[in-house]
Amino acid sequence: MSNKITALSTDSFNDAISSAPTALVDFWAPWCGPCKTMGTILEELSGEVEDSTKIYKVDVDENGPLAGQFGVRSIPTLLIFKNGKLAETMVGITQKEDLKAKLT
Repeated sequence: MSNKITALSTDSFNDAISSAPTALVDFWAPWCGPCKTMGTILEELSGEVEDSTKIYKVDVDENGPLAGQFGVRSIPTLLIFKNGKLAETMVGITQKEDLKAKLT
């Protein structure tokens, strides 16, 4: 995982989201094939976004209640937060250019 992508847990989630002007959160699991593809896309994206945009990953196996709180039923699920508020939810693989457009 890139040093620009941070793993979050239930305990660290709220502080991380509220401290970033824009945050992209990837709900994923290690056994999920599409999640691995999405991880590669996020690695590429992490080098191309503004420093104020933070990218986070939440392992649903380790943080099930947190995934449930946001209605995550399929993975990968990506959530975009702007100023601490949920702005957008995307389910499935999302292409890098689409993500860049949504993060600006």
